[in-house]
Amino acid sequence: MKKILLYISASLLLTSCATYHLSSESLVQQMADTKPERQYIYSPNLPFIPFSVDGNSLHQLKCIDKNGKETTIDVTNRTSVRITLADSSHKTFYFNTLLLKDSTISGSKTHFFEMHIKPILLRDVVKIEVQRS
Repeated sequence: MKKILLYISASLLLTSCATYHLSSESLVQQMADTKPERQYIYSPNLPFIPFSVDGNSLHQLKCIDKNGKETTIDVTNRTSVRITLADSSHKTFYFNTLLLKDSTISGSKTHFFEMHIKPILLRDVVKIEVQRS
């Protein structure tokens, strides 16, 4: 039992996630030069079966780390975004599926099929957190 607990604890420590912050203005600025693109994701459990999802062409993102320093992170298919709205609700989805059109943010909660979030108006956004795992 102790070995199992030790293994689980070690796994959790090694798979920690870093959280970064981003302002709405910075997001709009960085997304200005991107274009929508269809991305293909391969399932690790079902080899050679691609899943497609619509997303953005952004590969690097400038964010603020926990110490207040600006840093650039790579956007992968494991990078997620959590948006806090003015009514204190949250929306979490994959960053590489984020699309910004006409001051509206949309995205998908999964890569394997289209599971879109309800579109978010940019004016309702209070906080944007990006998590890299």
